[in-house]
Formats: sequence, C-alpha cells, structure tokens
Amino acid sequence: QVHVVESGGGLVKPGGSLTLSCAASGDRFLINTMAWYRQPPGKQPELVATLSRAESTNYADSVKGRFTISGDGAKNTVYLQMNSLQPEDTAVYYCRIETLWPDANVYWGQGTQVTVSS
Repeated sequence: QVHVVESGGGLVKPGGSLTLSCAASGDRFLINTMAWYRQPPGKQPELVATLSRAESTNYADSVKGRFTISGDGAKNTVYLQMNSLQPEDTAVYYCRIETLWPDANVYWGQGTQVTVSS
C-alpha cells in the first residue's frame, strides 16, 4: 500500500506562483510514473503534467511554458512549479502515482486546493 500526500496549495493573485509537492510513502515500491491532475469547479478532471521513470515529461497545452513538473526519486516526491497563474488555474490539484513493483497499481492523493483570485 502506498500513501500519497499533496501539499502547497493556497490562494494566490493572478500572475503569482505556487509550488505543489506530492510525497509517496509506504512499504517498498517502485514508481513508474507520477502525475498531476486538476479538477476545476464544476468541470471534469484533467491531466496537467506527467513525469515518467525515464524522466520524460508531458504537459497539457493550457499549462505549457508556465508549469514545470519535477521529481526527487530518493524521496519519492514530485513537484509542480506553477508560474503566471491565472483564475482559470483554480482547481483542486491531485497527485497520481503509478507503481511498477511489487505490482502495477495506481494511488491518488486527497487533493490540494489552488485558488487564483485578486
């Protein structure tokens, strides 16, 4: 079992920055991919960014050039640096961890609220 905890959300003004963190913990496991999703108010969840075990990244078009996903393998932690935030970035942000070993499984965090408002 893998426990996933996000942190770093909050209220920020348009044009501001925030960094989200996501830490995975538990018994021995091997991570395949780490990703951030978000769910804006009244909308469906959407993929924001992914980071693979091979350290390749992928971003939603809406955040390219503004958001950066990075990881610390030793700490089983993934970060999302968010710059030039806009009101449309307001959402609950969720971390998704996909494991390779001891089995292929997916774990989600509880979510962290990001609100962009003046």
